[in-house]
Amino acid sequence: MTKGLPTNWGRRDDAMVEDALRRGASRRDLLKMFMAGGIGLTAGGSLLLRASSAMAETPKTGGHLRAAGWSSSTADTLDPAKASLSTDYVRICQFYNRLTFLNEQGEIEMELAESVESADAKVWTVKLKKDVLFHDGHTLSSADVVYALKRHLDPAVGSKVNAIAKQMETIEAVDPLTVKITLTAANADLPVILALHHFMIVADGLSDFSKPNGTGAFLCETFEPGVRSVGTKNPHYFKPQGPYLDSFEFIAIADDNARVNALMAGDIQFAASLNPRALRLLEGQTAVDTFKTTAGNYTDLNIRLDMDPGQKAGFVEGMKYLINREQIQKSVLRGLAEIANDQPISPASKYYNAENKARAYDPDRAKDLFKKAGLLGTEIPMVASEAATASLDMAMVVQQAAAGIGMKLKVDRVPSDGYWSNYWLKAPVHFGNINPRPTPDILFSLLYASNAAWNESQFKSEKFDSMLGEARGMLDEAKRKEIYGEMQTMISNEAGTCIPVWISNVDAKSSKVKGLKANPLGGMMGYAFAEYLWLDA
Repeated sequence: MTKGLPTNWGRRDDAMVEDALRRGASRRDLLKMFMAGGIGLTAGGSLLLRASSAMAETPKTGGHLRAAGWSSSTADTLDPAKASLSTDYVRICQFYNRLTFLNEQGEIEMELAESVESADAKVWTVKLKKDVLFHDGHTLSSADVVYALKRHLDPAVGSKVNAIAKQMETIEAVDPLTVKITLTAANADLPVILALHHFMIVADGLSDFSKPNGTGAFLCETFEPGVRSVGTKNPHYFKPQGPYLDSFEFIAIADDNARVNALMAGDIQFAASLNPRALRLLEGQTAVDTFKTTAGNYTDLNIRLDMDPGQKAGFVEGMKYLINREQIQKSVLRGLAEIANDQPISPASKYYNAENKARAYDPDRAKDLFKKAGLLGTEIPMVASEAATASLDMAMVVQQAAAGIGMKLKVDRVPSDGYWSNYWLKAPVHFGNINPRPTPDILFSLLYASNAAWNESQFKSEKFDSMLGEARGMLDEAKRKEIYGEMQTMISNEAGTCIPVWISNVDAKSSKVKGLKANPLGGMMGYAFAEYLWLDA
């Protein structure tokens, strides 16, 4: 009981005040109501304050939200299997759903699935929710799920997650609401894998993705690749809590300053992923909020171990001591980063090995290692580009440190256009940029396994590959964490990837936009923000 209130006033009365506020009651009307109930002005003011605060956090329905990302292309797609840019991810999150969903704590929640269960991590049973409708009006069934998942195995589709999907040996319908997935080998992470954006469930037989047919929170009204998309609220959405918006428009504004200016001018209400320099424009802007998340995005300096100079013993280790991580964190990224330790699992993961410490900046030790490698004084090019976030500024920091010990590192600045196809994975020393992934297995399989398609430094270790397979099928979480911890240390010490910091993502929005939360899949609530935001008009 709250001091000063009659014993017959409590949570029910908070709700009465909230309801009165929603119906347009004035402060005078509310004070009259308090007096009629025997409540004094002080206690009534406290009750009014609590109710007003609660109302501010209560989702409201209605309104149109216009948001801008940073990347777009005429190759923009609404096919989840082919999604590759952030614009693709935002849109497929609007129009489709996944079997599972990764929440802000990194925990798996059921979305289209009622349950995903296995006794041995190899044979999985997926039970589907009842009465979920696609946009064309037909009811979700196991046939839709089987079709959507099998598309990733068809070479003609060109799925971006074909390598991950290949572990699904058979995908079959047991009954209209049950699917059985048998893996080639045990993988305890399948529920997390099914939460990846590419595994959205599309309608059985869908082939024309200019007209998406999903179960998502919005119906596709307009889609112009490279220009914009507009979605309208799905009146038959199966989740009772949303969406809150009547409609949602998504565009891209590549230039960070232009994106900020559009937000301040009111042309958009949400500006995604801003760099630290652009954020200075928002200083003193009370009508704009910023939202920071550090989910594991990073820019790394990659040194190929199968080429010179990476083949020379001591060169990679010397580069790791030459990187001034604190300067990159504080000067290059203006504090919007966390110190990293040359491996890809961030502190946001429950598997992060905190005992694996980052190397301290030690140019003298680096100099000794370069001498032993026979490379001190040799000119070595580092390829950098605006395409890899902050890589040009990072390259200048490393170059300056190298000059102080007589090491010649030449920064080769190349255009963004064609960087990922012409330089990434190919140049002897170059920068990359990796988006967050929800599990160590996915990161290690994509980037560090001997046969990984994106093995940036050509790191190869039979022991590492064996440990990867062992941990993948392990249901003992403590043992699994121990193995992943050792693998992180192996990468830090043996791979040719220098990961100085985990970069924070900063989204900016109108202060009237509410409901934004962090998500381990990245900024913009893991790109799914349209479903969860509301306008506090």
